[in-house]
Amino acid sequence: MEFKNTYELLNQFGKYVVQQSRSNLTRQKKNVTNKLYDSITFTPYVDEKKINIIFNMEDYAEFQDKGVKGVKGGKSLAGYRYTRLSNLVGLEKATGIFSAWAKARGIQRRDKKGRFLSFKQSGYAIANIVKNYGIKPSMFFTKPFNKALKDFEDRIIEAYATDIEESLQL
Repeated sequence: MEFKNTYELLNQFGKYVVQQSRSNLTRQKKNVTNKLYDSITFTPYVDEKKINIIFNMEDYAEFQDKGVKGVKGGKSLAGYRYTRLSNLVGLEKATGIFSAWAKARGIQRRDKKGRFLSFKQSGYAIANIVKNYGIKPSMFFTKPFNKALKDFEDRIIEAYATDIEESLQL
C-alpha cells in the first residue's frame, strides 16, 4: 500500500520543524559551531499500522531545549539537574566542551589581576557557572514541534484516510 499523501505531509511537517528549529538556534545565538544546527534531521515513516516521524540531533540538544537546573539555581522543563548531567558527561569532558565553546566565541575570562585566562581555564570557569546556575531552557525545538503538530495534525489524519480509501478502490 502506498501512502504518498501522508508521506508528503510528514515531509512538510519535518521540514517545517527543522527549519524553524534551526532559525531559533541562530536567533538565540546558540549556533556557534553549526554542529547542532547541521545535526537536526528527520525521517518520516508510514505503513498500515502507524504514522511516525523521527527527529535526530546531537545528544546535548535536549539539554539546550529543555534546560538544566544548576546546583544553586536555574530551571529545567524536563527535570535535568547538573548532578545528573555531570555524571553523564563528566567534568573533564564538560570543561573541554566549554573550552571549545569559549574559543569559538572568543570568550576569555580574566583573573584577579586582570590577565586573560587560557581558553581551557575559561572553559573550566564556564563549566562551574553552568554547574551552579544551569542552562536556561531555549525551547528551540519544542516550540516549532508543538506548533507544527497543532497545524498539521488534522491534515495528516485526513491524508492517511485518503490514502487508505485510494488503496481500497484499487
